Amino acid sequence: MGMTITEKILADHAGKDFVEPGELINARLDVVLGNDITAPVAIKEFERLGVDRVYDPDKVVLVPDHFTPNKDIKSAEQAKMVREFARKQNLTNYFEVGRMGIEHCLLPEQGLVLPGDVIIGADSHTCTYGALGAFATGVGSTDMAAGMATGEAWFRVPETIKFVYRGKLNPYVSGKDLILYTIGLIGVDGARYMSMEFTGDTIKSLSMDNRFTMANMAIEAGAKNGIFEPDEITIAYIEKRAKRPYKLYHSDPDAKYAQVIEIDVTKIEPQVAFPHLPENTRPISQVGEVAIDQVVIGSCTNGRIEDLRVAAEIIKGRKVHPNVRLIVLPGTQEIYLQAVREGLVEAIVEAGGAFSTPTCGPCLGGHMGILAKGERAVSTTNRNFVGRMGHPESEVYLASPAVAAASSLLGRIAGPEEVV
Repeated sequence: MGMTITEKILADHAGKDFVEPGELINARLDVVLGNDITAPVAIKEFERLGVDRVYDPDKVVLVPDHFTPNKDIKSAEQAKMVREFARKQNLTNYFEVGRMGIEHCLLPEQGLVLPGDVIIGADSHTCTYGALGAFATGVGSTDMAAGMATGEAWFRVPETIKFVYRGKLNPYVSGKDLILYTIGLIGVDGARYMSMEFTGDTIKSLSMDNRFTMANMAIEAGAKNGIFEPDEITIAYIEKRAKRPYKLYHSDPDAKYAQVIEIDVTKIEPQVAFPHLPENTRPISQVGEVAIDQVVIGSCTNGRIEDLRVAAEIIKGRKVHPNVRLIVLPGTQEIYLQAVREGLVEAIVEAGGAFSTPTCGPCLGGHMGILAKGERAVSTTNRNFVGRMGHPESEVYLASPAVAAASSLLGRIAGPEEVV
């Protein structure tokens, strides 16, 4: 019997010819990632192990992005601990303010995560890197500590659900809409501890930015990882960035799947996930009249250059609604600079939007856009749990950059066709 792409990657990294779902394995790690919230806990656990050095200073990556630039004394102390550990361990890949980015935008951009890798990160959205054809998953800080020390982690090999997307996307329907629709279809626990494999003719023409968005939100369906088979689009993205050799894996024709779900994308409209779960999705035509106070465009889900292009195209020459605060957070400094060069920043600022340095900030209710009691936000982020972006009686509506941009202009949740 054949294996899926996820099974093949895990088998190779465990030194085995074959693995099957449910099997417990110990796998070699290509990258161990932490940020300014999760790494301090991992550093303390690492020091408790009595190990002097990390297993490979090139493969442990630290990115302070959640509360940076630091919002208060506590966050400054967190960042300081990460900074000092990186210096002590002589880590190759530590990214300081001014050179950093939102981790899941930054690592692919820098060529630090590659097809065929096994990657763990003490952040649940580490699954983003599955867009490259890697096995990437979030872990706890203690697992990160063990990974930093040994270069290995144990896994239970997950079953795989294969999602086959067919047809041509409708105008302004993006990877964000596909994944929101999919989560709405199967629920937030519909792929619990499973691999979500995204395939089909729709996927073959999907850009890398959109693939990152889809893989990023696999965790919102409870998945262990989300993954795409690498193709020409993957290679074109990787070949100019890769810092080391990589290996391409593909699922066997006779691979066994727990389930195969076929989706006709021609029936999918722009989607909106209502409070307080990502599965609470509705097509834009069924949203109704929902007034809003804030719009956030950015995050590890939709802070890439294509996202900013779509938003600027809709906003350019118009004005943000007087009752709305529009906050835009590019995913990395490189994306920020590209947006400046293309005039995207100018278009959005002239319309009344505010740009921020790359940060996770408002996504987790950290800073740069906290909601007060009773306020509503449309956000291109990945979670809309109770209190996720601020007060527990605030509301977050998840949507694509196109819907977010249109909503910022009209002061209510709106589709792009209403303003374009």
